[in-house]
Amino acid sequence: MDRPDLNKEMSSSEFQSFYYLKEELTAFCRENGLPVSGGKTEIAERIAYFLDTGRVLNNSRAKKKAPVVGVISENTKIEPDFVCSEKHRAFFKERIGKSFSFYVAFQKWLKGSAGKTYGDAIEAYYEILEEKKKGKTVIDKQFEYNTYIRDFFAANSKKSLDEAIKCWKYKKGLPGHNRYEEADLKALE
Repeated sequence: MDRPDLNKEMSSSEFQSFYYLKEELTAFCRENGLPVSGGKTEIAERIAYFLDTGRVLNNSRAKKKAPVVGVISENTKIEPDFVCSEKHRAFFKERIGKSFSFYVAFQKWLKGSAGKTYGDAIEAYYEILEEKKKGKTVIDKQFEYNTYIRDFFAANSKKSLDEAIKCWKYKKGLPGHNRYEEADLKALE
């Protein structure tokens, strides 16, 4: 079965049975007057609602105004509604080194740690790096491709990335979930 093009005639259950790129989702939104802001999951929910009701689901989140950040030191408290900025990046690169990166896990820690200090953040960064070295990190739901490729190689360490991608393309064209299964190797035959 070929994956259907995303269109307003399909049902939300049919839409949710297939994998679509974020670019396809935002193009659909633009064509149908839906907001394109937010992450892939939020946009997909908006489209499903539209397909069910024919109505536009308003953005549930109001735009947050980025807090004004003064001088940052290790004793400075992390502000509510933390936003990763160049000022923050410069601070962490100065304290941690050029290898610093706003890893997803670290961003989540920062956003959930208002009131703690930037010194605490540096300690948390190193703890997160250690956890990352120890094992399998959690990949967020919207990164289905990354999860699929990681799981493919966990089961098929001798296969190539080209083979993994070929299986991914086969899988995303099928209805249902997009998790790796041994049956996906059918695409290599």
